[in-house]
Amino acid sequence: MKARWGWTLVVMVGALLAGCGYNTIQSQDETVKSAWSEVLNQYQRRADLIPNLVNTVKGYAVQEQKVLLGVTEARAKVGSIQATPELVNDPAAFAKFQAAQGQLTNALSRLLVVTENYPQLKSDQNFRDLQAQLEGTENRITVARNRYIQAVQAYNTTVRSFPSNLTAKAFGYRPKPNFTVENEAAVEKPPTVDFTGASPSPAASTP
Repeated sequence: MKARWGWTLVVMVGALLAGCGYNTIQSQDETVKSAWSEVLNQYQRRADLIPNLVNTVKGYAVQEQKVLLGVTEARAKVGSIQATPELVNDPAAFAKFQAAQGQLTNALSRLLVVTENYPQLKSDQNFRDLQAQLEGTENRITVARNRYIQAVQAYNTTVRSFPSNLTAKAFGYRPKPNFTVENEAAVEKPPTVDFTGASPSPAASTP
């Protein structure tokens, strides 16, 4: 009899938690973690491309030291941040991570603009391969970011809505930070890396 009542109690508690959104919170939390992992994977892929890209550009545009140094320093700053799964639960750390990635994006954009002045660099096969890989990676970053944004929006809606907000509070689930920019459309547009049809600047110099 006691065993029967024990199982009945377990079923009742399970039904109560499900009705209060516990299972939904768990599922959405896992979706956020998965989406965040993909964001990190794509950002790491970009970071891995940068040293070779910088060295290739340096071979043709050694005088662009300021721009090259900017990319290297921005990459180092990104690497200094420990991007763990728990980072999505720390708004301050998340904002720091986002700012560092934004600086790297801007530094890369400046580097790619500079390369327009070096026709020989643009015709270098290694550089063309790198720019194609970078373009693909930037596109994947955009897709991964959008999936994370959507996952967090769904999760945050659940943990803020009644009665699931009571369950979230009881079990320590709080809203998670999300990507926020003044112009999301501008951020979602990958840096232009296709210079196939670009014409050299009148002031272009060759190594």
